[in-house]
Amino acid sequence: MKKPGKIAKQLMKSLFKRPATINYPAHRSDMGRGFRGKLRFDPKLCIGCKMCMRDCPSGAIKISQAADKKFEAEINLGKCIYCGQCVDSCPKKALQITGEFELAKLDPNKLKVVFSDESKDDTAK
Repeated sequence: MKKPGKIAKQLMKSLFKRPATINYPAHRSDMGRGFRGKLRFDPKLCIGCKMCMRDCPSGAIKISQAADKKFEAEINLGKCIYCGQCVDSCPKKALQITGEFELAKLDPNKLKVVFSDESKDDTAK
């Protein structure tokens, strides 16, 4: 057996240190600037160029025409890799990145989010 005194010394040091982790559900930390979370689509700004669809490496975005000069977006959050390429390529800035990161769902169909002009918020399909 090696020196048992070393363990006691380390134990005493650790007793008076603050924990390195945070109590996550109780204390939420703000995500840093530049964090890429859930996508948000503004149908009023979309012109239907579909540049975001073409530039998405995972094919997570589908833009469809809802009415004359009105478009809706279906974003599959299960396929999205949160790279932000769609946001960078949108000429009218209809797509934005939010700080939302708690996106886990048990049902994969709930990860498909449809943004349309009629809905005030995003609705799960």
